[in-house]
Amino acid sequence: MKLIDIGVNLCDDMFKGIYNGKQSHDSDVEQVIQRALDKHVDKLMITGTCYQDILEAVELIEKFKDKFPNRLYTTVGVHPTRCNEFNPSNDIDHRNALLEIVKKHREYIVAIGECGLDYDRLHYCEKEQQQKYFEFQLEMAKETKLPLFLHNRKSTHDLCEILKRHYDDLGLFVVHSFDGSLEELKELLSLGDKVFIGINGCSLKTAENLQVVKEIPLDRLCIETDCPYCEIRQSHACWKLLQESKPFVFDSKKKEKFELGQHVKSRNEPDNLM
Repeated sequence: MKLIDIGVNLCDDMFKGIYNGKQSHDSDVEQVIQRALDKHVDKLMITGTCYQDILEAVELIEKFKDKFPNRLYTTVGVHPTRCNEFNPSNDIDHRNALLEIVKKHREYIVAIGECGLDYDRLHYCEKEQQQKYFEFQLEMAKETKLPLFLHNRKSTHDLCEILKRHYDDLGLFVVHSFDGSLEELKELLSLGDKVFIGINGCSLKTAENLQVVKEIPLDRLCIETDCPYCEIRQSHACWKLLQESKPFVFDSKKKEKFELGQHVKSRNEPDNLM
């Protein structure tokens, strides 16, 4: 069985060996990718969250395009907590710069995003600003005819109301890292058959989470690691179930005792998808 990890943050500092601003070891991103492929994770979709990160993702893909052909892809968009990248004086220019990346590197670009709403962290970007530039990026999706990779934190109703206004002109979209209630899931799915739901370790923390995940139709379910974040931990409600079906243990070392070829403790990786 071949899998696609729809959400990886391969340009994160942790894959460069940097933790909390301190260099602990050399970059091992090449080994991380290889481990994923060895575990039948066939393709990796890098999450673009801001202009600079997207440029870095494209650079990473091009660096490894011969070693890992047709394996690495990225999204193009601005995360709701980063939407202050846009402002009235530059929003058209910034939009055009993002669209230029899509045009120039279309073979690598698989979605517009990560965009959406995050009401859990309004200290980064106010609600009205988030909503404005979410719709701004929906227009980008229409123009490019690309799917959407969506972020949603404590904002399901507003997210759905905005999507309803644009639904007929949009393609497919996935709400990634879903950890909401059953009512929120139903509201999202009620939008129509263009909606997909992405789950990772953060979707499986509690008994309630597990009950909600059971209600996601299999033909609407996507899986992701959101690595290096959202790992599955022993404290999660899903841990016991995973141990019963297949022992979920990797040989890992603390970052201070890093060894090339081994997992780093508490750093999630795409090969955990299997």
